[in-house]
Amino acid sequence: MAELYSWSEILTTLLSRRDLTVSESTWAMRAIVSGEATPSQLAGFLIALRAKGESVDEVVGFRDAILDAAVALPVSAEVLDIVGTGGDRFGTVNVSSMAAVVASASGIPVVKHGNKAASSSSGSSDVLSALGIDLSLSPEAVAEVLSRAGITFVFASAFHPGFRHAGPTRAELGVPTVFNFLGPLCNPARAEANAVGVAQAERVPLITGVFRTRGATALVFRGDDGLDELTTTGHSRVWEVSRGDVHEHDLDPRDLGIPLADIDDLIGGDPAHNAEVFRRVMNGDQGPVRDIVLLNAAAGIVSYRLFRDSTQVQRSIVERLAEAKDAAAEAIDSGAAAAKLDAWVEATRALSA
Repeated sequence: MAELYSWSEILTTLLSRRDLTVSESTWAMRAIVSGEATPSQLAGFLIALRAKGESVDEVVGFRDAILDAAVALPVSAEVLDIVGTGGDRFGTVNVSSMAAVVASASGIPVVKHGNKAASSSSGSSDVLSALGIDLSLSPEAVAEVLSRAGITFVFASAFHPGFRHAGPTRAELGVPTVFNFLGPLCNPARAEANAVGVAQAERVPLITGVFRTRGATALVFRGDDGLDELTTTGHSRVWEVSRGDVHEHDLDPRDLGIPLADIDDLIGGDPAHNAEVFRRVMNGDQGPVRDIVLLNAAAGIVSYRLFRDSTQVQRSIVERLAEAKDAAAEAIDSGAAAAKLDAWVEATRALSA
């Protein structure tokens, strides 16, 4: 069967600083994740794309190809994912993972997508492993964990085996590429509700554009300090995506009764250290880490409630976040969050036996 496109055509288009179509982008990424692209073709593609700058259509095409090649995950899409792009270089504690447990403890089904650390000493998979969660389960077992515990983890390297074909070339290039921010868009659960932190401001239009295109609900945010979280050191920008519309907000944590923190209060360490902090917060420890976890759990809760009821967008974002923050605090203070973490650990252990 004749090929639709060729690498010569694709690279010529990019070098001419013209955007690829969705179809061209899908073709190129299929060739990459299937191992058909040579290292030279892959390197040329990634550098030419980086130099031109990615478009929304290109990222949509890449995402489609990656999800088509992903290991299937038999779960409903009516779930929440809380995830960050990484790359903020601060090395904070695992805020999104803690927020995911708290959101789940508030009654929301969560399928968290993540990987090993790329820019910190402890990524989501690292800290979850340190907590005793087995990440080596089959896709069917990962789905069953969601059924039993109300939360589960999708290990990107296990569900996207095609990424291994790009690994050596990416490492040799040594510069950020489109792969650095595709992860949060490629959860094989295809979650309908999303809370996504973005470290690089220039990536925000791409990520919101993909959610708009696929009709998903999302809160996309970035701390003015550069964190890929809703920050508590100052203001954050929030882009609320619902039914193809985007509403932009400025958020001051003090409007939610959260005092400003110093970034040093949020710095983490190795997986064992971050796991200890994780358990302390789930058990009710007060302070700056709890504050930022509550704020980001609230973002996830707001996103899920917006998915369930699109008219929520008509209400003040501060009012909705305040209500969700109260729900998150109750999940911790009632013991539900600590119980949720224990249930998650137990479910994975039972299914790995």
